[in-house]
Amino acid sequence: MTSIFCATTCGCRRPTRRGVATALIAVAVAPSLLRSAAAATAEDERFMRIAIEEARRADFPFGAVIVRDGKEIARGRNLGRVKDDPTAHGEMVAIRRALAVRDRTALVGSTLYTTGEPCAMCMGAIIWCHFGRLVFAASIDQIGERFDQILISSEELAKRAPWAPISITGGVLAQEALALFPPPR
Repeated sequence: MTSIFCATTCGCRRPTRRGVATALIAVAVAPSLLRSAAAATAEDERFMRIAIEEARRADFPFGAVIVRDGKEIARGRNLGRVKDDPTAHGEMVAIRRALAVRDRTALVGSTLYTTGEPCAMCMGAIIWCHFGRLVFAASIDQIGERFDQILISSEELAKRAPWAPISITGGVLAQEALALFPPPR
């Protein structure tokens, strides 16, 4: 990471013009990608309720819905235990189901709704598919209080993929989704 301070051997701690300019540009160009549930729409709540219904039918309470132009194109729910497949997360199942009947371009710019903030694997797939928007209920930190989870936020991963911009809204119907998960440890 570049320091904003002078890097000469004089030992001073003066900010350089270049360092200050770089810091200001970073703040202006890379504002937080994450929006709160307050930014959620009635449509967000409607599709999140569908994801929650999928989660109720899952072997672990993760459900997902992919939406394009206001229409559902695929659903998925966690099937990892049933299929003995550690990659069968709700988001991955929904993506696979969408790709089974459509080409990859159907996912580009679409919205993925999920009951829990995606893990690193699922977020990687979401980024590679070039979804335009992600909407989740329970955050990775809330999930991590209840069972083992890789504690890397979707926002952190999205910031590392500037070539695949995505809007992220978190906390939509979080309490309803959290009620499906085991209690905090």
